[in-house]
Amino acid sequence: MAPAVVELADLPAEPPAQPAPLAGGELFGADCDTAIQGSQVTAYCHNAYPETDQVRLHVECDRWWDVDGDGVAVIVGPAGRVELVGRCWKEVRSAWVSHRRP
Repeated sequence: MAPAVVELADLPAEPPAQPAPLAGGELFGADCDTAIQGSQVTAYCHNAYPETDQVRLHVECDRWWDVDGDGVAVIVGPAGRVELVGRCWKEVRSAWVSHRRP
């Protein structure tokens, strides 16, 4: 049997950010994928759980004079999907989605 070979270039530099697990194994929160393209940010969220989630897109702009944005809170019902959009005038530094029980 040949030894296993692992390519270090195939390993991620950092593990993907995961939300902290809820106490008691409770399942809640829509799964959101965020895409940044130039100055535009789009988040696609899908709620696979039986409880309603309230999601909000937050965009932090790279330039000091560019205004950061907190989007409107949107309700995502069970099995629901939403698309959230935001932007900066110039480059985006970071973007994330917050979750809250309505």
